[in-house]
Amino acid sequence: MSDLLSVPLKKPSEVDVVKPLKNLIQSSYGSSDKVPNYAEAVNEFSKLRNSAIWKFFEKYESSLEIVYNYYDQLSGLETKIPVQELQIPFKWKDAFSKGSIFGGRASLTLSSLAYEKVCVLFNIAALQSAVAGAQSLDSDEGLKLATKLYQQSAGIFTHLKAAVPAAIPQEPTPDLYQEVLTILANLMVAQAQEIFIVKAIRDKMKDQIIAKLCCQCEEFYAECLRGLQKESVRNLWEKEWVTTVAGKQAGFHAMTQLYSSLACRASKKVGEEIARLQQAVELFKAAQSRSGKSSMFQEYADRAQRNLVESKKDNDFIYNEIIPDVKTLDSPGKAQLAKPINLASPLGQNYKDLFVDLVPVALHQALSACEARKTEMVNVEIQKLREATQMLNGVLASLNLPAAIESTAGGSGLPPSLQEKAKAVRENGGVTQISRMFKELPEALTRNKEILDECDRLLNDERDSDNALKNQFKEKWTRTPSDKLTEVFRSNIGKYRDIINKAVQADGVVRAKFDGHINGIEILSKSPEELERSVPSAGGAGVANSPSVQQLRSLMESVETIKAERDAIEAELKSATVNMKEQFLGALARDGAINEPAMSVGEIGKTLAPLQAQVQESIKRQEGILAEVQAAHSVFTSESGGASNTRDATLIQLAAAYDTFMELQGNLKEGTKFYNELTELLVAFQNKISDYCFARKTEKEELMKDLTQQSTRTVAPPPQVPTHHTTTPAAPTTVPDGSMPYPAQGMANMPMPYGASAAAPYPTYMAPPMPQSFNPYAPLPYPQNPFAYQGFPQGPPTSGYATYPGSMAHQQQHNPGTGYPRQPGW
Repeated sequence: MSDLLSVPLKKPSEVDVVKPLKNLIQSSYGSSDKVPNYAEAVNEFSKLRNSAIWKFFEKYESSLEIVYNYYDQLSGLETKIPVQELQIPFKWKDAFSKGSIFGGRASLTLSSLAYEKVCVLFNIAALQSAVAGAQSLDSDEGLKLATKLYQQSAGIFTHLKAAVPAAIPQEPTPDLYQEVLTILANLMVAQAQEIFIVKAIRDKMKDQIIAKLCCQCEEFYAECLRGLQKESVRNLWEKEWVTTVAGKQAGFHAMTQLYSSLACRASKKVGEEIARLQQAVELFKAAQSRSGKSSMFQEYADRAQRNLVESKKDNDFIYNEIIPDVKTLDSPGKAQLAKPINLASPLGQNYKDLFVDLVPVALHQALSACEARKTEMVNVEIQKLREATQMLNGVLASLNLPAAIESTAGGSGLPPSLQEKAKAVRENGGVTQISRMFKELPEALTRNKEILDECDRLLNDERDSDNALKNQFKEKWTRTPSDKLTEVFRSNIGKYRDIINKAVQADGVVRAKFDGHINGIEILSKSPEELERSVPSAGGAGVANSPSVQQLRSLMESVETIKAERDAIEAELKSATVNMKEQFLGALARDGAINEPAMSVGEIGKTLAPLQAQVQESIKRQEGILAEVQAAHSVFTSESGGASNTRDATLIQLAAAYDTFMELQGNLKEGTKFYNELTELLVAFQNKISDYCFARKTEKEELMKDLTQQSTRTVAPPPQVPTHHTTTPAAPTTVPDGSMPYPAQGMANMPMPYGASAAAPYPTYMAPPMPQSFNPYAPLPYPQNPFAYQGFPQGPPTSGYATYPGSMAHQQQHNPGTGYPRQPGW
């Protein structure tokens, strides 16, 4: 036995994963201080990929752990980033290089992490087949590792059958066709079953058990042979694959008959033994003939020949039993030990997540939504406090409080409250600082608009280029249209423009406030001496300490207390945290999904409820204080007999200007922060669009390269005709216009090998003629006699190897015997 086949590898291409991955993580999770180790993790991930994709070609067992680790990192990363937004142009070439000549694409470039996973998985399965085939079959350790790797490889190919359609939205390379993956999975199972047979023979298990294992193995190889000869994929394979599989199908049929004959010898069924040995000898010859290897199954062929000679001699001299027709004999039954092993997670034994600081995408989205919901509720409460405070300041300013009740020495000088307000304005830069901040807003606004315009330009240029090539190549231009891929980008650009337009409206409101109070702010920005000269004198004695004045002073202290309390409440609201991570993780593990609104609303309400109560209490207390202030102020006005209308008007104007200055200062700081943060978001957004455009450019170049090569390539020469054919091959013909992969003319002069037709001029490899006495592999002709070949299926088309009617793969298990054996112990 041996002659094990290994699957060829897909050829990778190096690509920069660092920049796009950093851009995506930054845009998804924010600045690096929130995820401190992601930059280092991305660099390590890039190094791991560069190492793993070339380790595939070092066909050693030690290489497996490295490529396993890379696949595990891909799987872990896939759950922690929005993979549909990752724009890395992964390029992989077809594992079967001849695929492009026969109509399939030679390579495929896709900006998809799922595509990268599929290609890496394919190469892992291919590497497993190579490492398994390199194992020594003389040791139990080698046998055990080989069977394990072949079964794991079969499991991966089976998994890819479902994964490929989901990962590749267009025609894949030929190595990822559904038919190809099915054939590869069947081949891996067949070779694993073959290793189990080697183990069973070495452990000297019962002959009947070995016969059942061989019968099942023959069926596996028969299924492989049928797949290899399918019209849609048969040109992919090396000639050695078809001949080896055909030879092994015959060989394991022969092994089935050989070990069944040994069971007959033990039971003294000499006639049946001879019948089975005769067929085994013929089948061993057929296996060697079809494979082109005279050494295939040679040891067992010699044994069958010796046993046949001995048994015939014994039968002639002792038993004289009638030799039955082998077709009338029962099948020994089948025993399947080799099965695909489901894809494990993780594949590696020492997997350590590089992106442990990143949470799963579903969790991150739920946490972000929860934080946004909390921020919205906090902003509502803060807005209530600020509106109440603005109303309070407006009422007090209209009443010229507290300046009206502050004593002045002989009517000269300024009220202490006004002096403090002017000092605060000067310390905060005064009108100069406000004007400077106003000038910075248009610059930030223009910068953000320019970034959005550049995003629009990049997308438009990419779309126009794609549409132009679509018009040029028509239906050959198979990639997804740009408009479908950029819907989210376009939608986000529209949302960002709406945000900027609303910010511009807010800038207008702030500017109007500034223009309405600029005179008062300029006065407050002056030096104390200039300020005192700008305010008219009282012209009379100081305010008397009447009961109404004392009451107003007490109420002003209460007003200051409310303002201080509100500052504290606002700070607590801004610092309030709602940690839903553990609850969300539990829901994700339990249900596989997170119902964020149902889970977060109650928790947020529970956290903010005490502060919301304080907000309501503060607003209610303000209503009572304002009522008392207005009543006391009426008494104060009647007692004082009025004051200088000019001075009062000026003081009222300056008080309102102070309140407006402090409000503007806060608004402009928030506006500047908003524009700067928006710039960071837009830069990250622009980087994502740049990554997308670069990935699309790479895809475009690869597709154009494939189309150009397809239009200019030369048709390969036809397969070499077997030596027993008398015709001679014609010279290869070059396709002048590239419209067809085969010659458009000269077909009449092409040779027609045996079994070929004008519709299918190139059949699969034909084996040399079989022995004339019995040809178990010959195509079964359609029976003219309806009673001929009862119980056997109609043979396949005349081209290629047929699944012969004597194959155990088509016999019913008439004698189940003792059932399936246990897997041999190691």
